[in-house]
Amino acid sequence: MRISYFGVRGSCPCSSDQQRRYGGNTSCVLVEVDDEPPLVLDMGTGLRALGHHLNAALVPTGRPLRGNCLLTHLHYDHVLGTPFFPPMRDPGALLEIYGPSQADDSLQSTMAGMVKPPFFPVHMSDFRGELRYHDLNGRDEFQLGGITVRARTIAHIGNTLGFRIEADGASVAYLPDHQAPVDRTTVSTEVLELCEGVDLLIHDSQYTEDEFVELFDWGHSTPAYAVHVANVAGAKRLDMFHHDPGHTDRQLDAMLRSARQVAQSTGKVQVNAAKEGGTFDLRKR
Repeated sequence: MRISYFGVRGSCPCSSDQQRRYGGNTSCVLVEVDDEPPLVLDMGTGLRALGHHLNAALVPTGRPLRGNCLLTHLHYDHVLGTPFFPPMRDPGALLEIYGPSQADDSLQSTMAGMVKPPFFPVHMSDFRGELRYHDLNGRDEFQLGGITVRARTIAHIGNTLGFRIEADGASVAYLPDHQAPVDRTTVSTEVLELCEGVDLLIHDSQYTEDEFVELFDWGHSTPAYAVHVANVAGAKRLDMFHHDPGHTDRQLDAMLRSARQVAQSTGKVQVNAAKEGGTFDLRKR
């Protein structure tokens, strides 16, 4: 299993010389498993670059994309890349999107309402490729070929899913938006079902401790709480994710150092901060 980060920010994209090392695109991760279609995690602004990456291999062969996507929720920072996804310009392209059911409408209709005039120049139906939607209820487990997916509803603002992905002897849990409890010690059963024993936990780490005190109900976590979840679940590696758009590279460096100190004092989890452009293999267990 190969993991590649194309967007690691939360809330909104950002760009400055002080934010260059970690990158400014919003949530979008590529999971690659041998002999399986590409699996995309979320459709933030990083989806544009991810699409160009996929097209580099597809265009010379003349084959359209066949891929899958796991969508955690519908906040702008997780869907804004959708109309800019280059493979959808090709007839015959197909992206199967699995995301949270909506209270008042289908996932497909809700997403279509985002890409239409006056918000965007064209309608979703004008794409030459096809986006095919699958509504999830928050207790789903299913197969995408040789990839096993578990979805659970987790705490955030609005209907939000976290995912566990298992393939080829490796496992990853993806919780980019997760509201930490006020006590920052409780870990829900649903979160443990996603994270228990995973090789990699990609977890919301948006706020510093001081920011969380002020913004405790805005739907996010701190690096220390992400370390706590990793330790309780027995995760082997934690990648801090969903970086605040106001945090500079130096601030993120400091948050990473602090998280590593917490990890050294409380457990054995390896802690990193996700960087746009980062790519690595998860070894078979």
